[in-house]
Amino acid sequence: MPVLVGGTVTGPPESRVDPDVDLRVPADRAELAAHPAAVLGVIAAGGALGALARAGVQAALPHPPTGFPWATFGVNVTGCLLIGALMAVLTARPAGPLVRPFLGVGVLGGFTTFSAYAVDAQRLVTAGAPGTALVYLAATVLAALLAVAAGDAVTGRLLAAGHGVAR
Repeated sequence: MPVLVGGTVTGPPESRVDPDVDLRVPADRAELAAHPAAVLGVIAAGGALGALARAGVQAALPHPPTGFPWATFGVNVTGCLLIGALMAVLTARPAGPLVRPFLGVGVLGGFTTFSAYAVDAQRLVTAGAPGTALVYLAATVLAALLAVAAGDAVTGRLLAAGHGVAR
């Protein structure tokens, strides 16, 4: 929608396919060079791969109705660790414009799951295990945040050590 700014009508803001792109970051701005259909395509392909991997983990590690949902917990924490590592790698070594959308938004976005996390908690409460649900809810958020920070910090240090640079 055109906007009137200081007596001048300006065009619409630059549209973005991926809302995770921070236009203040040069590497993120490079993603705008990719065609929006290509970005959406790699996100969809990565998302399918990530969702299949998550479904495989959840099928391999079922839990009883009142048991701690370790599969979803593990998937979410592992995905957060990997996204932290990925962001450190992409910050240190910018890659092609489709790498972050494919791996970050697609694969890891499809691998991790907020909806299964919420459904697991609801089912625990329904099955008569509200204490387990509360522990699960809190532990997932805490572990996920720590995993992102650890993935970023450890990967950043490893990359810096490889180049003889302190981080």
